[in-house]
Amino acid sequence: MLKKIILQKGKEKSLQRFHPWVFSGAVLKKEAGIADGDMVEVVDYNHHYLATGHYFNSSICVRVFSFEQVLPDADFWKQKILKAIAYRRDISLLHNEKTTMFRLINGEGDELPGLIADWFDGNVVLQFHSYGMYLLKETVVSLLLELFPGEIKSIYNKSEATLPELKSFSPKDELLFGTFDEVLVKENGILFYIDIIKGQKTGFFIDQRENRDLVRQFAKGKRVLNLFCYTGGFSSYAVEGGASLVHSVDISKKAIEFTDQNIAMCAPKPDVHQSFADNVFDLMEEMKPDFYDVIILDPPAFAKHHKVKEQGIKGYRTINRRALEKIKSGGFLFTFSCSQAISQEEFQTIIFSAAAIEHKKVKIVKHLQHAMDHPISVFHPEGSYLKGLLLYVE
Repeated sequence: MLKKIILQKGKEKSLQRFHPWVFSGAVLKKEAGIADGDMVEVVDYNHHYLATGHYFNSSICVRVFSFEQVLPDADFWKQKILKAIAYRRDISLLHNEKTTMFRLINGEGDELPGLIADWFDGNVVLQFHSYGMYLLKETVVSLLLELFPGEIKSIYNKSEATLPELKSFSPKDELLFGTFDEVLVKENGILFYIDIIKGQKTGFFIDQRENRDLVRQFAKGKRVLNLFCYTGGFSSYAVEGGASLVHSVDISKKAIEFTDQNIAMCAPKPDVHQSFADNVFDLMEEMKPDFYDVIILDPPAFAKHHKVKEQGIKGYRTINRRALEKIKSGGFLFTFSCSQAISQEEFQTIIFSAAAIEHKKVKIVKHLQHAMDHPISVFHPEGSYLKGLLLYVE
């Protein structure tokens, strides 16, 4: 039997609405002997069963993986992963010759909170965001090898930066299965090199796939500026889309090297591209106004936590003001925020403020978000972290 977490009276409503997090402030008491990473049952004030999840002594103290009373075994986790695989098959990403990288498991969106798995042409990168899920590491690896017989080249655990801190626990990124050298993948038919070990996140921002394809549709004959370009995903799509000029900017020289490598594999006229290893804010000060037809703004999270929210809002407002200043009349601005502390409504307000200050008439063409392989549970809106707008600047 699993040990129990008892909630305060009236604090069961979020779980009755299938929200997968239990916050520490809702807890009345916990049974003796519960340790970080343990599987626990959550019950209401009258000890009626509510959910089962992983416990950790933090603000989110239980991450729920089942609303049915179960004692999870290997088959329980197998069925969860099978459902995630089936969804990727249903959206035509599994065994897709034109797209060989996608998100296989998306945490709460696949009812596997704390677990991310990205697929790079048979190389799987795992990121554990909860200690309880990390303790199932060997089970996850075994099940993936069972469910993809002969297809997996390597499994790499990249969780050193994502797992919570514990005094007795020092996780290290490590190869769990197989070998890999240079990883080359396709996305919508476009080739990319992936740096699994040193690259950001799991090696590539897979969540922007559909937005990159949208840039390709708008790029023909246009001057395109890709800011915070990382390894040039948007830039490659712009080149492939027939842009007349593409400029890529990132402060990381290593990212720019990867950008140039990726652009070199583009089919039509990679000579239209030029990259700059520079500070985006500084470089934009020097750029000519009214020059670019399309600008992509995909910065890192300026506000990862509510403590720095106001500072983040200022950063987003400043960079969007600069973009509105540099873009031509009749241009298109793709602008994004991945800051969880800033909501979609707040982000739209920031854009409104930037446009008003710059005296620009701006139309919202489309709301943008993460790709379909990043499903969000309707009961867990917090999972929708990427906010984006496609704007037409008059």
